[in-house]
Amino acid sequence: MCWRVGSGAMCELRPARAEEAPALRQMVRAAYAHYVPRLDREPAPMLDDYAARIADHQAFVLEADGALQGVAVLEDSETGLFLDNIAVAPVAQGKGLGRQMLAWIEAEGRRRGHQRLWLYTNEVMAENIAMYQRLGFGETHRAEEAGYRRVFFEKSL
Repeated sequence: MCWRVGSGAMCELRPARAEEAPALRQMVRAAYAHYVPRLDREPAPMLDDYAARIADHQAFVLEADGALQGVAVLEDSETGLFLDNIAVAPVAQGKGLGRQMLAWIEAEGRRRGHQRLWLYTNEVMAENIAMYQRLGFGETHRAEEAGYRRVFFEKSL
């Protein structure tokens, strides 16, 4: 998928390449860094193995004018397409890229034959909770997993 952003920069959302694993890890760490004080620990996406995600064909990157600006990790599940992680590089935040990535992810879920897109965020990430609600996701439940208090959302595709 390609589209124009801002003053005409071309963007592409594509599968991540093996050599991009360190850049994905760095981008996710930068995007989630401000949550560390709220959680008193690193959020789960900061601990993920992006080389393995790429090898499993689960990692996608948003590239704009040759620079990586976003990452999404998708998993096919029996209950729908699971969005394990979505992050936008701090320098690219506030430009609508996350919303555009989510629109692509919804289309990808339908293309893969899923009826549902689901995800979770941490309960202290209030801005994420509000954003998912604004974008039509409904909260399904809350649970503690791996020491994280998670808020689960879903959206029909």
